[in-house]
Amino acid sequence: ATLDDVVKINVFLTDIDTFAAMNEAYLAVMGAPHVQDGPPARITVGRAALALGAAVEIDAIAYKKQ
Repeated sequence: ATLDDVVKINVFLTDIDTFAAMNEAYLAVMGAPHVQDGPPARITVGRAALALGAAVEIDAIAYKKQ
């Protein structure tokens, strides 16, 4: 699979005030021209804490047609 196969991304932040910086970094990787059809669907959620003390957690779902 490639970035073009990603259909949904979930982003979790322990500090929602870092959204603008995260969004800039996200679009640098997932925005045009890197992803042919533009960024996939995304949710961004503020959380009190993440595993192992992480500040950001990102998971992605991809679908690659056989």
